[in-house]
Amino acid sequence: MCKAALLVLALVASAYAEELVASVLLTPDPAFKEKNVTGTLKIVQSVANGPVTITGSVSGLNKDGVHGFHVHAKGDLTQGCKSAGPHFNPEKVKHGAPEETVRHVGDLGNIKANAEGVAQINITDTMISLSGPNSILGRAFVVHSQEDDLGKGNSTVSQETGNAGDRWACGVVGIFSPEGSWPNSASSLQQTGFVLLLSTTTYFIKVLAN
Repeated sequence: MCKAALLVLALVASAYAEELVASVLLTPDPAFKEKNVTGTLKIVQSVANGPVTITGSVSGLNKDGVHGFHVHAKGDLTQGCKSAGPHFNPEKVKHGAPEETVRHVGDLGNIKANAEGVAQINITDTMISLSGPNSILGRAFVVHSQEDDLGKGNSTVSQETGNAGDRWACGVVGIFSPEGSWPNSASSLQQTGFVLLLSTTTYFIKVLAN
């Protein structure tokens, strides 16, 4: 009986602890190939509905430059970065800063390059996800030529894109791990955990009753 109970508890723990990991290979837009902006990103969501961490680096940027960094709506790069569409914005709200509650889901602000034109990235965001309605899986990261003004400019472009300029590099968010099926929604892992937890509770009630 004890072994069975431990097995169920282990399944509950694994349902809640399932970590989703995605990766991105950033490559130059064909129109700006001479810039040779490249990079790699690792995207981790350790808990369902939890924060997402983005780490990695981007090279080929302006020395000490500040560049807009966003998730765009589509993973279509057939015509370069321009075919990735607008910022990922399922709520149809105005552009904003990452820390603001009213912003595009894909608004991740800016990345800052060092004197060699390399930006080290370590971002934690609570709005993007790797599952559910705000999932960025299959969408595209884009690195822009200019600084994102975070929607603070007095123009329509500022309100829509942060006036971040051209799209120098982009890459599609792909599955890294687990290799099997991913949850269809951000709540599915929690639902699985709830069912297993209910099973565990029922089991112990029966044990105590005997």
